[in-house]
Amino acid sequence: MPVTLERAPYGGWDDAVHLRNDRLHLVASTGFGPRILHLGAPGERNLFWLDPAWRGRIADDATDGWVNYGGHRLWHAPEVDPRTYQPDNAPIDVEALRGDERSRGADGASDSETADGDPGGGAGVRLRAPVETTTGIAKTVEIRLDAEAPRATVRHRLENVGPWPIDVAPWALSVMAPGGTAIVPLPPRGPFGPDGLLPTGRLVLWRYTDLSDPRWRFGRRFVLLQHGDGPPQKAGYAVPDGWAAYAIDGALFVKRFAFDPEARYPDAGSSVETYTDASFLELETLGPLSTLAPGATVEHVETWELHEDVPVPRSDDDVTRDVLPRIG
Repeated sequence: MPVTLERAPYGGWDDAVHLRNDRLHLVASTGFGPRILHLGAPGERNLFWLDPAWRGRIADDATDGWVNYGGHRLWHAPEVDPRTYQPDNAPIDVEALRGDERSRGADGASDSETADGDPGGGAGVRLRAPVETTTGIAKTVEIRLDAEAPRATVRHRLENVGPWPIDVAPWALSVMAPGGTAIVPLPPRGPFGPDGLLPTGRLVLWRYTDLSDPRWRFGRRFVLLQHGDGPPQKAGYAVPDGWAAYAIDGALFVKRFAFDPEARYPDAGSSVETYTDASFLELETLGPLSTLAPGATVEHVETWELHEDVPVPRSDDDVTRDVLPRIG
């Protein structure tokens, strides 16, 4: 079955973009965002968390400001209020992407469309938000779904439409459904010796991070953060392996990304961050910091994979046995 693109309601909202193949179903909002609202196998549960208080509703900039609807969003780092917390409540521009790289408008399409023709037989959609009037930044999220595999490429773009250069990094945040466990690989381990005198990894803590919280599990090769009741927890990591994952109810969601060891990353060198509170867990990746000139664009790419029949890990041994064979 090739990729299908359909405009249809979702979650109480009148209109959304549905991308499907036989093994993966993604849904993106059109009335606000860009936001990816749904990730899951066809007919199965949504692995993203959505705020039940905002289902079917769109916030008002003047009275509500920025709202965490849930799902997957694009921010710009470093995090500072109000710059990072610009409302994303306005309708977005939607453009269908055919497999041969040609684009055309998807607005008004109500019937399913079949897209093919690229080397992988996939197709996708481009979602562009209005320029943020306060920051001069335009956000674009491009989703391409593989024709056969449960895999998608998600490109996050920040464009500086303003009149002066800005220091910024693209920041991709996936708000995951409660009850699962985030998996972050540590840098390669090795024995003590004369060639191991300097540090090789980085663990970044926020002032509210409590490493004694039982939701944390620190192994020799991996950090696990389990969602559950409790106060907020957050940590950042430099991840040269270029992946992070979330396991829940037999499903494994993997995010792959490029890591540049020579680049300057935000938040004291974090390319991955995990955050959790009582409602959800966020699995976040960040691109390098750069000075973006007027008219320039920076891009951060994630490759998403969905694997089935993977137990939720509780230790390094569990990750090595059950998760790494899927990662490759």
